Amino acid sequence: MMKKYIIGFTALFASTFAFANECATTVESNDAMQFNTSKVTIPASCDEFTVTLKHTGALPKQSMGHNWVMTKKADAQAVASDGVSAGLDNNYLKPNDERVIGATEVIGGGQETSTTFSVAELDKEGEYMFFCSFPGHISLMKGTVTFGS
Repeated sequence: MMKKYIIGFTALFASTFAFANECATTVESNDAMQFNTSKVTIPASCDEFTVTLKHTGALPKQSMGHNWVMTKKADAQAVASDGVSAGLDNNYLKPNDERVIGATEVIGGGQETSTTFSVAELDKEGEYMFFCSFPGHISLMKGTVTFGS
């Protein structure tokens, strides 16, 4: 009898774990101003999505910091431009910027951070992108965000 409960619990745990991982991804950044991907796909079944950002480089955040920011494609450059004057203390993002859908803090080499944000109300046919808002980084560090089935 006990064996049946353990198998049932294991199956429940495994399906919950698989679902949780489906609504998350990891993106790496480095000292060469690069993300390891240019595309993030959010499954349509997710109401929330988590992005973990790892900085695989060695330089400190003051000189080669990176963050991961998601906006509508049309808003990205303006958000990055407005973030320059906000400074490192504000993660190079204008405080309370409603155009930002999700964003991590700025991290340096060897650090990791994450952000979880709601995607339930987003237009699944809309154009979204991610980028690093550290001054000048958006020119190389950007990619698309799409919704899968």
